Amino acid sequence: MKYTLSILVENQAGVLSKISGLFSRRSYNIDSLAVGVTTDPTVSRITVVANGDEYVVEQLEKQLNKLIPVIKVKRLIEGEFISRELSLIKVHSSSTKRFELLKIAELMNAKIVDVAASTVTFEYCETAEKTQILIDLLKPYGIREIVRTGTVAIDKGKAEVTA
Repeated sequence: MKYTLSILVENQAGVLSKISGLFSRRSYNIDSLAVGVTTDPTVSRITVVANGDEYVVEQLEKQLNKLIPVIKVKRLIEGEFISRELSLIKVHSSSTKRFELLKIAELMNAKIVDVAASTVTFEYCETAEKTQILIDLLKPYGIREIVRTGTVAIDKGKAEVTA
C-alpha cells in the first residue's frame, strides 16, 4: 500500500540526505519525494510517498521523529488530502497527428507549452493516477521524454501540518 508522509524539517543543509538515508538504510523505496520551503523560511516541508505495510510506516514515523532536524511527521490519510504532481511530456507529432494530440490535451485538461516541427510538449498538473492515464493515451504517438516532479500533498479542510 502507498503511504504519504508530510514532514516538517529545519531548512538547513544535509536534512534531505538524512531523510533519504533513513529510508535507504532500512531498504524502503521512495516512490516520490518533493521538498519546498513553507511560509516560514526556516522550515521546509518534505512530502514522501512510499510503499509498505502499516508496520513499516509506523517504524518510519518513529525513526523520522528521532532525527534532530525533523520538527513534525504526519501520515496523510487517503481521501483526506489533496495531492498533485507536475509533468512535462514531449511527444512525437507529425502534422497529420497534431489535431489528435490537441484533442487529447483538451480532453485531459493539459496545457500545450511547446510546439515544434516534430514534437509537442504537454504540461500536466494532476494526481499520479490521472498522469498515468495521460501517458497511456500519448504512448501510441511516441513519447520522447517525460519529466515529473514528486507528489506534493496538503490536508483537506481545516486540518494542517504545523510546527
